[in-house]
Amino acid sequence: MSRACVFFAEGFEEVEALTVVDLLRRAKIRTEMVSISGDLFVTGRSGITVKADVLFENADPENADMLVLPGGMPGVKYLGAFGPLTDLLARFNADGRYISAICAAPMVFGALGIVRGKRATIYPGMEEALKGAEVSTREEVVTDGHVTTSRGAGTAIPFALRLIEILEGSDAAENVKKGIVFQTTSVL
Repeated sequence: MSRACVFFAEGFEEVEALTVVDLLRRAKIRTEMVSISGDLFVTGRSGITVKADVLFENADPENADMLVLPGGMPGVKYLGAFGPLTDLLARFNADGRYISAICAAPMVFGALGIVRGKRATIYPGMEEALKGAEVSTREEVVTDGHVTTSRGAGTAIPFALRLIEILEGSDAAENVKKGIVFQTTSVL
């Protein structure tokens, strides 16, 4: 069974974070909500408080198959400023292990040089944060090697389905897609 860690910081985008957690869990991917805030209770940008599964210091993200950064402000700024997480992302990137980010969160990858020379996308108007990347402004989800990026809350379902496809294959993604009655041809 694959394992993913989704990182939560104060001001996270609820739709992006919880859609990913929900759909990955539907695909039987062991998905942990990891708080970097020092508290299990984390409040999103729209004032919705979520109880994370584990604090970063008690988690074992090093042994995850994929790391996921949701967007939302100021959550993304906190993710990018949290040294233990940025160090972990750099190690995953160096090892070619799966990392993903949606909405404004790809800016963390841009700051770390992760998307340099890769295709990537980000929330509209933030393209300059993807330093050295070939930026796509039309695709909902972009996967280049081990790095997957997406554009915003409206692309959360296609993003989550792509992550399922990467970790568990296209049949698993298609099963979840059918189960939630998601009807689009733009993902799979």
